Amino acid sequence: MTFQGCPGSKTFDFRGEATAEESPGEKIKSQLKQWPVQLHLVSPTAPYYQGADVLLAADCVAYALGDFHQQYLKGKAVAIACPKLDEGQEVYLEKIKAMCEEAKINTLTVLIMQVPCCMGLLKLAQEAVRQSSRKVPLKYAVVSLQGEILEEEWA
Repeated sequence: MTFQGCPGSKTFDFRGEATAEESPGEKIKSQLKQWPVQLHLVSPTAPYYQGADVLLAADCVAYALGDFHQQYLKGKAVAIACPKLDEGQEVYLEKIKAMCEEAKINTLTVLIMQVPCCMGLLKLAQEAVRQSSRKVPLKYAVVSLQGEILEEEWA
């Protein structure tokens, strides 16, 4: 795939591409089925969000959680964000709300780190779901700095 300029906000949908099952000793396959992933750049009405199970993950989660792709990303559309460093979080609220209302997502799973600032991402998602005219089941998990799941439940 060749790019001219920055492809940061150009939409790519990889869902139709074959994903081989892993076998021992093989390279682990990515479960990412779309581009972009950063919440500022995604279109909440992109085809891969339509009726999807969506994963909203704090930026650091994938680095701490060793089985991120197989356990959480597989089969889901994804968006990532950092509640501490990202500006314009009111845009995030509107995008998550649009995923609920316009893309009619099936479920929303929020993965956050155990650090206090990460709780902001969960609160943002809960508020977007609360404000949405369509009620979407919301699940969350808190990941330790060592990659352990500390808490996981439906909100």
